[in-house]
Amino acid sequence: MTKLLQDRVAIVTGSGRGLGRSHALELARHGARVVVNDIGACQPGSPAEGVVAEIKAMGGEAFAHDADVTKSTQVEDMVKQAVGKWGRVDILVNNAGILRDKSFAKMSLDDFRLVMDVHVMGAANCTHAVWNLMRAQNFGRIVMTTSSTGLYGNFGQANYGAAKMALVGLMQTLALEGERNNVRVNCLAPTAATAMTEELLTPEDLALLAATSVSPGLVALVTEDAPTRTILLAGAGGFEQAHITMTQGIYIKPEDLHAETLIARMAEVADRDGETVPATGFDQLRHEVAKARLQRQGSPDSALA
Repeated sequence: MTKLLQDRVAIVTGSGRGLGRSHALELARHGARVVVNDIGACQPGSPAEGVVAEIKAMGGEAFAHDADVTKSTQVEDMVKQAVGKWGRVDILVNNAGILRDKSFAKMSLDDFRLVMDVHVMGAANCTHAVWNLMRAQNFGRIVMTTSSTGLYGNFGQANYGAAKMALVGLMQTLALEGERNNVRVNCLAPTAATAMTEELLTPEDLALLAATSVSPGLVALVTEDAPTRTILLAGAGGFEQAHITMTQGIYIKPEDLHAETLIARMAEVADRDGETVPATGFDQLRHEVAKARLQRQGSPDSALA
């Protein structure tokens, strides 16, 4: 195996078990020094301590830290310890998360808030703690864990879906702000076996959804040549990329600018022929102003008319 991350320093939140554990081990196999973060990580015999032991057994370096990602002071201490031990932090994997699944009608706002706090504020706390450090060293790789639930929706997961799409928005802006200092920010949307999928898939198919089939995708998002602003989907050995696109849409003249006109032409608005991936949020503004200018200058009738 090529050591793609030799001597890089990585923090993986929620890495005592499951997907986080798989990520931590895969990073270590590629030469990274790893902070294994999890609630209760420093207790003797904890799952996180087990992951540390596995990494050391393969000749790697690791230590456990029990920071609660919703507590910024604890996160800052984790980063301080990593820097004190290894001098830097190169990679942050925001993996920690929880589920409180219920239909929205039955969901308490406390459960909605808790999921948002762990996923969104947890990622924000961890990212904020390493952000200026990464900028100063002109190198950083940050991965947000999003989900197909956030990208496409899933019954009974309004809180989780809202949190996971919020992380996409955070990634989009931080990738722009970090570009100047070689801080690249991406999203990983993993597919793994869950209690929900156990009822829908055969045991053979469930076996394909092992966490280890996702973690190579994580490595691809944190190497020297990693992309930025990428939403990578991964599961069962399959890898795809999601995009938030904008259709060409239509232009409605001022004298016809009524809701009824728009409603009658919504199929044209939705037409995906020629859709684009905006470079920034300002592209919507530029696109709409450009269409208006073309019409005011008396351009020939077109798809924009």
